[in-house]
Order: sequence, then C-alpha cells, then structure tokens
Amino acid sequence: MTSSVASTDSILAIDIGTITTRVSIFDAVGSRYRFIASGTAPTTSAPPFSDVREGVTRAVNDLQSITGRVLIGMDGILLVPSHPDGTGVDAVAATLSAGPEIKVVTVGLLEDVSLESARNLATTTYATISEVVSLNDRRTQDARIDAILHARPNLIIVAGGVDGGATQSIHTLLEAVGLACFLMPQDERPQVLFAGNSDIHEDIQETIAPITELHIAPNIRPGIHTEQLTPAQVTLSKLFKNVRAQQMFGVSDLDRWADGRLMPTSTAFGRIVRFLSHIYDPHKGVLGIDIGASSTTVATALNGKLAMRVFPQFGLGANLDNLSEFIPVEHITYWLSQEIPSSSVRDYIYNKAAHPASLPATIEEMDIEQAIARQIMRAAVSQVMASLPFESKGPGGDLLPWFEPILATGGVLSHAPTPGQSLNMLLDGLQPSGITTVVLDQNNLLASLGAVAEANPLMAVQVLESHALLNLGTVIAPVGRARRGTPIIRVQATFDDGRETKIEVKFGSIEVIPLPSGQSAQLHLRPLHRFDVGMGGPGRGGRVRVVGGSLGVIIDARGRPLRLPSDPGQRRESMKRWRWALDN
Repeated sequence: MTSSVASTDSILAIDIGTITTRVSIFDAVGSRYRFIASGTAPTTSAPPFSDVREGVTRAVNDLQSITGRVLIGMDGILLVPSHPDGTGVDAVAATLSAGPEIKVVTVGLLEDVSLESARNLATTTYATISEVVSLNDRRTQDARIDAILHARPNLIIVAGGVDGGATQSIHTLLEAVGLACFLMPQDERPQVLFAGNSDIHEDIQETIAPITELHIAPNIRPGIHTEQLTPAQVTLSKLFKNVRAQQMFGVSDLDRWADGRLMPTSTAFGRIVRFLSHIYDPHKGVLGIDIGASSTTVATALNGKLAMRVFPQFGLGANLDNLSEFIPVEHITYWLSQEIPSSSVRDYIYNKAAHPASLPATIEEMDIEQAIARQIMRAAVSQVMASLPFESKGPGGDLLPWFEPILATGGVLSHAPTPGQSLNMLLDGLQPSGITTVVLDQNNLLASLGAVAEANPLMAVQVLESHALLNLGTVIAPVGRARRGTPIIRVQATFDDGRETKIEVKFGSIEVIPLPSGQSAQLHLRPLHRFDVGMGGPGRGGRVRVVGGSLGVIIDARGRPLRLPSDPGQRRESMKRWRWALDN
C-alpha cells in the first residue's frame, strides 16, 4: 500500500445511531491521513426534536470545541467544501442506523431457493420480515393479497426465476403484489425491489411501476445453485435512504450533505470488512461484529466475498424487552460472574429497554449487560456460521473458522472498564479458534471508514494502519478437549531483544504473555494431546511471528467449544479467575 497522501481532502464522517450521533473528522497530518477527533450528541430522531439534523449540529459543535476548527457557518450550514482559511471540510460521509425496523414482505417462487435469497438480502439491512409469499404456501391469490395488506410493509422484495427460465409463475405473484399495492392508500404504498428473472423487466415495469415506486436490481438467484447479493445490496441501500427519508426529518438533507453517499451503517461496516479481507491472510477470513442499541451486525469476508447479516432482535436498546423470545434468561445467567436472581436480570432488561441510553450504574448491572452481550454474540455468530456462502477453513463442526483479524465495535465493548473485560466478552461470545488478532474499535470508526472509502479510499487505508483502533492482542485458542488441569500447549516466546519466555498452559485456564504494542516476538507453539491451533492439523505446531497489543499474547486454553462448569458456584469462580487473568 502507498504511504503518501494523494490529496489533501478532509472528510467529516457523520454516524447517526439509535442513541448517539457521532461526527468524526479525518485529515492529513504530515504525509499521511489521520483520525483527528470525534464529537458526540444524543440522537434527535425521536420527539421532542424529531429531526436528525439537530443531533448532527450538536455533535459538530462538540467537535468544534474539541478541535477549535470551524465547521459550521454563521447560517448554521456545514461549510463544504473547505475554505482557504482552514474552516470547513472538503467532503462529508454519512451512515445511519437510527429509525424503526423496516417492515419487509419477501416474495419468491420456492422456499429454499429464491425466497431464501430474498430473505438473505433483507437481513443485510435493518429490516424485519413481516410476511412471506410464495407459490407453494397453498394460499389463494386473495389470501396472499390480504396477507400483504395486513403486513403494511415499507418494502417488498420480489425474487424468483433463474435468468432465462419460466416466467408465468412469477407473473402470478407479481399480480398479487400489484393488487395489494393498489388497494393501499397512495402515501402508504411500499417500494418494490425486483431482483428476479431479468427476462421480465419490461413486464414488471408495466405492471408495478404505474402503481408504486419500483426498483430493479440484478437477479439475486441467476442460477439454481448461484446466489449473488452484492449488486442488489447497492439498490437496497438506496431504498433504505428512501424509507428513512419518509420516516424521519432531516435524512434527505443528510444525504445531500454527503453528496448522495448516505448509506446504512451495516453496509458501511460490511464494506470495510470486505476490504480488509483483500489485505490479510488469503487463507483466513475476516470477522467483524457490531453490537449496537438497535441491532447486532455480523460480517465475514474471505478474499473479497462478503457474508453479512443484521439482527434487529439482538439490540441492547429499546427492543431488549423482546430478547426473551429468542434467548431464554437462563442462557444469560449462565454467563454471570455473580449470584444474581433471574428476576433481577429480567428487571434490568425491562429498565434498559425503557431507558436505552442509560449505562450500568452498579457492578451487578454491568455484569448483567456483559452477560447479555456474550449471549447475543453466541446467538448471532452461530446463525451466520451456519450459512456461510464460501468455503472457510477451520476446525470444523459448529466452531468458528480461522479468522484474521477479528474486529469488534459497539458501546458495550468500548465502554467496558478495562480492555481485559472487552476481550473477555469477545472470547466468551465469539469463541475464536486457532491464532488470531483481536481489534477493538474503541472510537466507533469502522462504519465511518467504510463510508469514507467511497470518497477517499487511501484515507480509509491509512487511518486503519494508524492507532485509531485498539489492538487488544494476539489470541491463541487451541481446539480440543482434555481433563481440567492437563497441560495442552507449550509456548516459547523469543522477543526482539533476545529475551525468552517458556510457559506450559493447562486446560481450563487463560494465560497472558506481556508484549507491548509496537513490539513483536517469535512464538514456538507445541500443542499436546492432539490439540489444534490451526498450523496444519491436530497436534501440529510451529513458529509464528506476532505483534504486541494492549494485552499482549493471550493463550485461551479453555477448549473449543467452551464448556463452563455445570455447578453455578464453580462457574462463577472460573469466570472471576479468567477475568483476573486478563485484567492483571
């Protein structure tokens, strides 16, 4: 990668989340681009303001007070482009995750073919599938129309028919869509995204376009065994903007400030994960997870091929009170390091849902919130891993494939009292295997960098190479099972100054080898009892060079899959011991 500045553009990145609006400025410092600072303010999409622009203005004012740089003119308008006196910025990038769930109806021919692809497309943004219509759902045409009317969707995604295939069946479904839209009040009619057989584009223009807004994307299922979502995701991002502009004041202005480049936060997050998969180990994928107030996003990419899913049901904000529909409370108490009654956990969940901007006020509340985050990660990642569209190497089974690196963002992680607690949540929730680097997005920049790359790719690259992200350390997680206390791996670390450290790590423990950021070491790994560290198979070791992080080198010898003691008292003591190992 080049190391010089190609231009002197400065960019203001605006990210409007459910709870917080954050603005970050990136600019040239010397010969390279850098993250300068961020300003924050509460998001104002809800009453009493009901206008996202108010939150943006307050966040920019906060940024101005931090940097001393004038970004807003006397008329209250952002100064774009920058002025010769150094005021303003040259460009704006914007991402958005705030807003109610987008209600989607998916329409397709077969449940396990086109409907599956339509569902996969919908779950790449902040959407909830409220109705599914297919040829084999055994309903009459009138019943299908009634179902669409009852769902009152914001968006209808129509898929079906391989390119060059039969068209009559999809015409039948389109008839139901068109009639349902016609029967709705004109200002409530959904947008329709058609991503099916390209042979009927002209017919669908005649059928749907006169009734409601129609968008056509390339076929997401061009062949019976081929799924391609990426081209349709571009169109879906535009539809997202349209829906949000109808739901919230100020979104159209935000898109105009960004020169039409406003995109869903999840899309921008997936873009940066896909970009990094071109840079890192081509034999390992890149994993990114974003735990937000309204949803959790999981993105994986291998050699530029992205798989991403947004889980609106797994947010840590207002929809938290619905979590019990997907995760039993007993699965949350499983991760508590203190004895806290299930009733107290439920009370915290309901209070958090009522006051999503609140932070844990006691150690017990923090323990509950971190336990929820662990279980959300487990639930979200397991669903993504079950349907990866590419062949990823790893230990097999239900275990996480080999990833390098793992990127994590979200307030519950970045606001943890110590980096050790952040890593502890990630080790328990994701359960990485083999050898990987874990990076914490402590400044919540990843999605913004994904949006910035649209205007200035070099800037995104150079900011990623800087210290804007926190390298928590290199994690070595041997895969296998053994009796607790049995030695499972021997590690010899040779540091750059010639010092050596040798440790033997026992099953059920977490050990840390200090290695400060900026320093590196050569590790010689020798797995025992056929444990697998991703170096060629069970029992095979070797040498690997690692770079230091805030916590150094972490050997997680608790086995994969991670099984905590069944006795609650022993389990809590184990969790305290593991936390102590990472915090000391």
